[in-house]
Amino acid sequence: MPACRLSPNLRKACAPPCLRSIDRSSTSSSPKRRLTYRIRDERTYFNDTWSTGIARRAILEAGRRLAADGRLHAAEDAVELAPDELFSALRGNGGPIAETAADRTAFRLGHTTDDAPEWVGGPPPGDPPPAEWLPPDAARGQRALTLVINSIFETKPGSRNSPMIAGIGASPGTATAAARLVRTPAEMGRLQQGDVLVTPYTSPAFNGVLPLVSAIVTDRGGSLSHAAIVAREFGIPAVVGCGDATRRIKDGQTIDVDGMAGTVSLK
Repeated sequence: MPACRLSPNLRKACAPPCLRSIDRSSTSSSPKRRLTYRIRDERTYFNDTWSTGIARRAILEAGRRLAADGRLHAAEDAVELAPDELFSALRGNGGPIAETAADRTAFRLGHTTDDAPEWVGGPPPGDPPPAEWLPPDAARGQRALTLVINSIFETKPGSRNSPMIAGIGASPGTATAAARLVRTPAEMGRLQQGDVLVTPYTSPAFNGVLPLVSAIVTDRGGSLSHAAIVAREFGIPAVVGCGDATRRIKDGQTIDVDGMAGTVSLK
C-alpha cells in the first residue's frame, strides 16, 4: 500500500504534522483503523445511545419496584434520583424520596433550556488570551478551536418587528412550505412530507425524519452545528441560529427559507 494517496500538490500544502498523521493512517494498520473509525465518528449511536438505553431500562425497573412498594409515585420518577439515592432506596435505607423525585420530575418537565440564565456563577467571563501570546503551533490550535466553537454555538439576535427572520445560512437552497414546529423528539410524528422543520435545535435523534423535510430552521446553532451539518449532507436548505424562530413562526404557517441568504420570510 502506498504511503499516502494525496496528490503531490496537496502534500505540499499540508503542514508536516498533518502529513505524518496521514501517512501513519495509510500504513498496514489502516484496515483496522477504518473498521474502528465509526466507533469514534458515530460514538453517539455505537456507544452512548446503546449504553444509555440499557441504563435507562435498569433504572425504570428499579423505579417500578420502588413504586410497587410505595416508595415512588411513578416508576419514571426514578430517573431523577442520583445513584446513591437510588441504591439507598432499593436497599430500604434513607428517608422518604417520593415527593423529592416527583418535584424534580415536575421541574424538569416544566422548564426548557430557554429558562436557563445566560450566565451562571457570576459575571460573564472575558475573552481568552490572544492567540499571538502562544507558541506558533498552540496559536494555530487556539484559532481553530475558537472558530469551531463559534461555528457550533453562534446565534443571531431575534428581530421581532421584521417580517423576515435572520439567521445563519448553513446549507444553500430555497424552499417554500408549511412550517412544522417540533420542540421535542416526541413531536416528530407530526412531520409530513415536504414540511419545513422548525425547532430549537436538532440532535442525532432527528436523523430518521430529516428525509421528510424540505428545509430546516433552528433557534440555536452555527454553521458547524448538528442541524447545519446534516442539512448539507441531505442537500436541503437550512437557516440556523435564528434566535426566536420557534416563537415567531406559527405551526402550519407558510414560510420561505433561503439557505444561502440565511433568511426566513413569513407569509
